[in-house]
Amino acid sequence: MFFTLPDFSDVSLRDYQETMQRPFFSLSKKRRIKPIEYVSPDKTVTVHVSANPEYGMATIWDADIMIYLASHLNELRERGDNDLSPTIRVQPGDMLKRICWGNSGRAYERLIGALDRLQATTIKTNIRANSRTRETTFSWIDSYTHLVDERTQRSLGMEITLSKWFFDGVMDKRNVLAISPLYFEITSGLGKWLYRASRKHAGGNGAEGFTIGFETLHQKSGSESSLPSFKNKILELARGNTLPEIDLEVIGAETPRPKLKMVMRRFLEGAGRSTEVVAKATTKAAGANPRPSSAPKSSPDDDFVDMKLTRNLLARATASLKAVEPATSTDPHHPSYAAVAAAAPRVRGGRAKDVLDPEVYDAIRAECPGWDLDVLMKQFDAFLNSNPSEMPRNYSKRFQGFMKKHHERNKHDLPGY
Repeated sequence: MFFTLPDFSDVSLRDYQETMQRPFFSLSKKRRIKPIEYVSPDKTVTVHVSANPEYGMATIWDADIMIYLASHLNELRERGDNDLSPTIRVQPGDMLKRICWGNSGRAYERLIGALDRLQATTIKTNIRANSRTRETTFSWIDSYTHLVDERTQRSLGMEITLSKWFFDGVMDKRNVLAISPLYFEITSGLGKWLYRASRKHAGGNGAEGFTIGFETLHQKSGSESSLPSFKNKILELARGNTLPEIDLEVIGAETPRPKLKMVMRRFLEGAGRSTEVVAKATTKAAGANPRPSSAPKSSPDDDFVDMKLTRNLLARATASLKAVEPATSTDPHHPSYAAVAAAAPRVRGGRAKDVLDPEVYDAIRAECPGWDLDVLMKQFDAFLNSNPSEMPRNYSKRFQGFMKKHHERNKHDLPGY
């Protein structure tokens, strides 16, 4: 028995939380053969992951497929559909588009490779064990089949059969957590794992967040990197602090045992608090000592303001505001996106130099000299915000293409050209 998976354009992403904080996937795109052996500090949880030498271990990018399937299963369950089974018929194009892998021939090849690894990787764990079972051994998917019309040889989609362990877990609504739609835009393997672990650990802890030592974090990730190398990568992620929804703060970066504090941004107390946390993460991750504040302490009388002055300030501020119609063009160079960008701050956060991959940033500066990349990135993000289906798998490369075309069209407007 199978059912066809509808392509819900508005589906809320859901992740299976038992897989979010422990080492179930390789964090590298290089083929991993070395198994993962994890035992929790209290010795109560074990995870063993072994790879098929021909295909290698399933990667954190392959997990995008599992998140896609879990999200749609959860949506169907919440809509009252009780006739669900582990065998699902999907349209590869819909799935690839949703997880930002693209629709090229290379993307389909990547999909087949991912499904091979998901089927060939073997997991043994005591998570969700009960009085009758000590451990469960499974692969992420039991099988997959590419269906074709016998007469026309046209593709009819794929049938994917999920493992019982994963399917049963996702069908229990207590086991799934909402994640950001920007998750698929995270390019770093460690960044993807750290987002999932942070969402699991810090999601219910309010403004206090969750603090964990680097050594424990290293163990939970299953990373093949040495602890010093792992530490440097975490410090780099904290300095950038660009993971969706998560604020990172490194505590004791120069001590032998640094810790990472994770806080969901929605729990921060206003924009000032958010800025303060970001600044602390950047400063502490860089190993610098924060400067003591020289701002005078406020007195009780500082809480009162001149209401007449406040009304005048508000009137002057609102008088200069004007509504800008949202852009709907599928051309990112359309002038309407420049107008939207001028009227609203960029939601992605950070300057172009901080957001883009370093080699891509340098290439753009060399190939398209003379442009303010921060301003044009705001225009590019305005286009993406108005066209969610255009969300790229690789933001840096897509922006580079945008800049090349912008330079070709407008280079004659540059001073001295």
